Amino acid sequence: MSTEEARLELLQGTLDLLILRTLQAGPAHGHTIAHAIELASDEVLQVEHGSLYPALHRLMKQSLITSEEGLSENNRRAKFYKLTVRGRKRLAEETSKWDRFAAAIGRVLRPGEA
Repeated sequence: MSTEEARLELLQGTLDLLILRTLQAGPAHGHTIAHAIELASDEVLQVEHGSLYPALHRLMKQSLITSEEGLSENNRRAKFYKLTVRGRKRLAEETSKWDRFAAAIGRVLRPGEA
């Protein structure tokens, strides 16, 4: 299977959850967020900038993250995103939902396994 075939499309809302989880480690700019998700997934999940930035704006509108200007590792101006208290709460809620969802899918795919 090629790398292209191994990549998975993200379910709607999943990218938001992955962004929140990534920001749990601390503030980061967009490129770092995308790279962290790719590394954590062994490069199975590829985050395109055309999906990432609308998701970041959506999360900001919901007050789940905030942003501030700063300098990146290579001294370029960048916007750094940070998880809010409300975002931490949503992350916990959505992670719990995801765990239940994944367990349910597992039971359907592998009936009889404990």
